Amino acid sequence: MYTSFFGLNEKPFSITPDPRYLFMSERHGEALAHLVYGVTESGGFVQLTGEVGTGKTTLVRTLLLNRMPDNADVAVVLNPQLSVLEFLATICEELHIDIPHNRGSIKALTDGLNRHLLKTHAQGRRTILVVDEAQNLSPAVLEQVRLLTNLETAKQKLLQIILIGQPELRELLARNDLRQLAQRITGRYHLEPLTAEETAHYIEHRLKVAGALGEVFDAGAKKETFQLSQGVPRLINVICDRALLGAYSLESRRVDRRLVRRAAAEVRGQLERSPWLRPVAVAAGIVGVAIIAASVWSLTRQQEASPISVADTPAVAAEPVDVAPDTLQTEPAAAPELPEPQATLDEQLKLAAELTSTSSALTTLFGAWGLDYDSGGKSACDQARDAGLVCLYQRGSWSGLRQMDRPAVLTLIDKSGESHEVVLMAIHGSAAELSIGGVLVTQPVESITDAWFGQYLLLWRPPNGRAVSLGPGSRGADVLWLRENLASIDKRFATGNPLSDTYDAELEQVVKDFQRAHRLDVDGIAGQQTQIVINSLLAIDGTPRLKTPLLAQD
Repeated sequence: MYTSFFGLNEKPFSITPDPRYLFMSERHGEALAHLVYGVTESGGFVQLTGEVGTGKTTLVRTLLLNRMPDNADVAVVLNPQLSVLEFLATICEELHIDIPHNRGSIKALTDGLNRHLLKTHAQGRRTILVVDEAQNLSPAVLEQVRLLTNLETAKQKLLQIILIGQPELRELLARNDLRQLAQRITGRYHLEPLTAEETAHYIEHRLKVAGALGEVFDAGAKKETFQLSQGVPRLINVICDRALLGAYSLESRRVDRRLVRRAAAEVRGQLERSPWLRPVAVAAGIVGVAIIAASVWSLTRQQEASPISVADTPAVAAEPVDVAPDTLQTEPAAAPELPEPQATLDEQLKLAAELTSTSSALTTLFGAWGLDYDSGGKSACDQARDAGLVCLYQRGSWSGLRQMDRPAVLTLIDKSGESHEVVLMAIHGSAAELSIGGVLVTQPVESITDAWFGQYLLLWRPPNGRAVSLGPGSRGADVLWLRENLASIDKRFATGNPLSDTYDAELEQVVKDFQRAHRLDVDGIAGQQTQIVINSLLAIDGTPRLKTPLLAQD
C-alpha cells in the first residue's frame, strides 16, 4: 500500500526471514562465524541461542543459502516437538534416505542413517543437521541427538549438529541428566539485541535494500524505535512497518518520533485485556460516559451563562462565572465558581473503555443512516447490504474523510495502547465531533490525529445497489449512471456520447480529469472512492453527512 508512496520496491520491514535483508551487526557477524565454523569443522555440536525476534532464523537461512560448503548435505528440522521415532524419520526424509523395512523401528532408522553417513563420507561429503526451536526438544529426543554423534569413523564424527533456540535451551542443557550432551557442544553463542546505534543503521539498511533513495525515518524516530523495541529486530520491523503505514495515511514523507509512538501503541493495542479487569472496566465505562456527558454539559452551560456585558473584557480566572437565576431554579446544585476543564480525548476514551466496542460504534453508525444494527445477527456489512448500502473499510487521511463526507467508525488507540471504536459525526474546521459510547463530544482534529492511525469504516449507497468498480471495457446501467452524473456535477465532465453504456477511452479521460480535480488517485477507474465523491457532490437525500464543506482544507 505505502511502497509506491515512499518510492520503495517492496515492503522493507517484513517479519519473514529474508537473507537479503540481513543486517550484519557485530553480534550477528560473530554468530554467523560460529555457524560457519560448525559446518566446516567436524564433530560435536554448535549451539546458537537468542531472544525471540533477534534474527536467529535469518542467520540460519543466510548460512544455508550463501555460506554452506558445496560438499554438504543438510537436514533441517523446523518442528522439534516430535517423538524420538518421528525425529529420526524426519532426518531420514530430509536426507532422502530410503528405509524399505521396519520404518516404525528406531533401530532400523538409526541403522539406515548410519549406512547413509558412511556412504556420503566415503564420497567426500559432509552431513549437517540443523534443529531450529531446539528449546522444544524433549529430554528423550535430546538424548537421541547425543547418540547420533556416536556415529563416527576412527578419525571424525559423521554428523555435525547445530542447535538453534531461545534462552531456555541453555537452561535445558544445564540439567544434570543432559550433562553428557552439554559436554559435546564445541561452540556456543548467545545473540543479543541491537544497540541504539545499530538500530538506526538497521532501519537505514532495510530501507536501502527495499529501494529507498533518501532518509525516511528521522533521528528522533530511530531513537524512539530503539527505546520501544529494545533493539529486538522483529519488534523493530513491526513498529517501523506500522509507522510507514501511518505516515502514508497522513500523507507524510517522513516518519517522526510521534508516528513511531503511535505505531507501537497500535501494536500493543492488539493484545487482549486481562479478564479480571472487565468488571472494573464496565463500571469505569459507565462512570466515564457520565463524566463525558457532564463535561459537555458544563461547557455548554458555561457558554450560555457567560454575561454578554463582559464580552469585551478579558476573563479573570479567579472570578466566579455568573449564572442566570432561572438556571439556578432548574438545577438545584450550585455551579462551580471556576469552569471545569474539558476532559482530554485520552481521558474520555479510557473512562468509556467498555462502551467503545465495535458493536457500540456500529449501532451509532447504522443509526446515522436511520437503521437498526443487530449485534447478534448477520455481519454488519451483510445487514448494510440488505438496506442497499455497502461497507468501505480501509486506511486513509483527514482529507480523504472530508472527501467521503460520511460518518465513519474510527479506530483510536489511547496512550495505554488500548483500541477504541468511535464514530466521526462531523468536522468543523479544526475540530471534530465524535460519538464515544453514544455520547457526542468535540475534540480538536490534532488530538484525534494523535490517537488515529488512519483506519476507518463507512457506509455508502452505490448506484443500482451494487458496489462495482468501473473501468475500460465495462458496460451497462452503471456506466450510464457515471456519464450522467459526471455531466450533472460539472459540464467539464460531460462526454460526447451521453447515452453510451460502454466505458470507452473518452470516459476514461473524463474520469481522470474528475479525479485530478478532486485530489483522488488518478487512474481512470471509477472505484468506490470516486463513486462516493460523486454521490457526495450530488447531495442525494437521505445520506448522512459530516456537516462540513466538501474538500475543506486540513
